[in-house]
Amino acid sequence: MTIEDCFFLGKVTKPHGVKGEVVLWLDVDFPEYYSEMDSVFLNIKDDLVPFFIDNIQIRGKKSIAKFEDMDSIEKTQPIIGLDMYLPLNLLPKLEGNKFYYHEVIGYTIFDKGTRQNVGTLKAIYEGSGQDLLAVDIEGKEALIPIVDEIISSVDHENKNITVDLPLGLIDLYLNP
Repeated sequence: MTIEDCFFLGKVTKPHGVKGEVVLWLDVDFPEYYSEMDSVFLNIKDDLVPFFIDNIQIRGKKSIAKFEDMDSIEKTQPIIGLDMYLPLNLLPKLEGNKFYYHEVIGYTIFDKGTRQNVGTLKAIYEGSGQDLLAVDIEGKEALIPIVDEIISSVDHENKNITVDLPLGLIDLYLNP
């Protein structure tokens, strides 16, 4: 299993108690979806190593887990701070205009207002205040906020995202 075949689930953040439990931070929208998982992959020096879960208590994004063969705080120390991954096929299916960032790279961006192709989505930047679509337009990068008021529709079959851009947004990037 490689990182390219997986999605980032979260991190092992710290020990919990002295009997081998750890606190997990789940970087997902619906942590409760993962309440039945029986294993995760931990990134140990760029290798994904499976760790089997004895039990897990989902408490929102911060959860408590007990991994197999970890029965003391000392045994948990080597995994503290490690990233957790799961295979891509375990991602919940999304409906409507929702999408996973990794799956829309390369999609064509179409502006509903001008009825024109804007460009190709080359990256998504995650920020503390706002996530942004980075669109390649004639060799220049334009940033489009990911908000419901702008993202009109996502067509996975035809690999395009229709947006309703604020007037003049693209001109800011093409005509500085």
